[in-house]
Amino acid sequence: MGYPSLCFFAAITNLSAMEKENNPTFDRLPFAVEQLNQKFDYLLQLLKEGEPGQKPQAELLNVPEAAKFLNLAIPTVYSMVSRGELPFFKPNGTKRLYFRKSLLIDWIQSGRRLTNAERREQAAKHLKTPKRKEG
Repeated sequence: MGYPSLCFFAAITNLSAMEKENNPTFDRLPFAVEQLNQKFDYLLQLLKEGEPGQKPQAELLNVPEAAKFLNLAIPTVYSMVSRGELPFFKPNGTKRLYFRKSLLIDWIQSGRRLTNAERREQAAKHLKTPKRKEG
């Protein structure tokens, strides 16, 4: 997500006209806290979703972008696609390949290897399980 636009700052500063008119006193403290909570919630929403009406960032990558993201050479990406190792999209009637970033992340995470501690734990569990009698 890029830097917030001027609309963002205008929305924050104009959330309440009353805020400019009234200095918070002890009696109005709950109201001032509520206004701060509303602004905070608005900021969190903007951080999660972006500005209203803003297009979400494209998640699709072309071959050079996918190669850069995966830290691979472009020919390696083409080889992996031809072997069916990478998830990709190819729109009908085009020669272009596209990759969804989230699917590439899932693909990377699917190759996770167990640590030595996890292997020892699995081996210990396997050895503790009672063996079936065949007969």
